[in-house]
Amino acid sequence: PTAKKVTQLDMESPRELSRREREEIEKQKAKERYMKMHLAGKTEQAKADLARLAIIRKQREEAAKKKEEERRAKDDAALTGKRMQSLSLNK
Repeated sequence: PTAKKVTQLDMESPRELSRREREEIEKQKAKERYMKMHLAGKTEQAKADLARLAIIRKQREEAAKKKEEERRAKDDAALTGKRMQSLSLNK
């Protein structure tokens, strides 16, 4: 093997990746695969997140219904109170 000068090196030929470069590329591809599966809801973490989200949505829906019922009851009570007051004024 003879030493080559810098001007004699072929810079356009494909070079082999180092071990670290290969590992980094594999790591990035694995991360991309995981994120793709996660977004599709196929990973354990995604399934747990979706279950937790469903529970939270149900709780919020129930709280909104309860709040709406309380508001209606309050409005009905206020309306009934006004009717009673107007009836007592008419007598």
